[in-house]
Amino acid sequence: MRRVLALVVLFLLIPALARAQDAVLRLETRPGVQMPVYLMPRPGSVATLLLLSGGQGGMGRLEDGQPTSRNFLVRSRDLFAQAGFDVAVLGLPSDKKYGLSAQDRLGAEHLEDLRSVVRQLKAASGLPVWLVGTSMGTVSATAAAIAPGAQDLAGVVLTSSITGRQKTGAVPTQDLAAIRIPVLVLHHAQDGCRFCVPSEAARMVGWLENAPVRRFILVDGGEGAAGDPCEALHHHGYIGMEQEAVRLITDWIRNPAP
Repeated sequence: MRRVLALVVLFLLIPALARAQDAVLRLETRPGVQMPVYLMPRPGSVATLLLLSGGQGGMGRLEDGQPTSRNFLVRSRDLFAQAGFDVAVLGLPSDKKYGLSAQDRLGAEHLEDLRSVVRQLKAASGLPVWLVGTSMGTVSATAAAIAPGAQDLAGVVLTSSITGRQKTGAVPTQDLAAIRIPVLVLHHAQDGCRFCVPSEAARMVGWLENAPVRRFILVDGGEGAAGDPCEALHHHGYIGMEQEAVRLITDWIRNPAP
């Protein structure tokens, strides 16, 4: 059965990778459950970046076959691809089409979805896979880096991490000492979200004691911040400095260093 699944995965993914065309693929991750993934393959890529959005997850509505979410990672997907990476934007599974709760992000089904997508991407391209999460997506990325199957990951990047311990799944409440893959923590100095405090994000790196490489980067700048400070179009979402944030992330992934 596993061999049949692997052949199906290759049948679905390899044509898209070979043509270097952006497309939404629907991958089976659990029996009867499909996960939409917006795949952006690029010739000569050095790794695949699996982007995990915040809020309730997903990529937003599709218009002309493209995601419309304003989430920092989703709206910056072209910048990640231009930096020389395959990019995969994670959607919502067919049994959670209305969104993921914080508890869902810690649950066995969500973690199995992530494991399955990672393994299918690796099987098709042969490239290492990094998880890049932002805001509530850091809850998912951290949980995946701790859970069984974490050895399939090349590393994780946590941007605008959930630090408030009153939030279910907040990164500091998870077993960070269990993570044994490289971790980058990126945060904005002006992040005004009360659940995402810059000083707490900086402290997290000290708890990643068993990560082979760990780094905290604090950024500042950007223009046009507006609306809710916990939303994507504020400093929480690196508004007006997307290129710089993506450059820092992709440079570090190419050469992880303390």
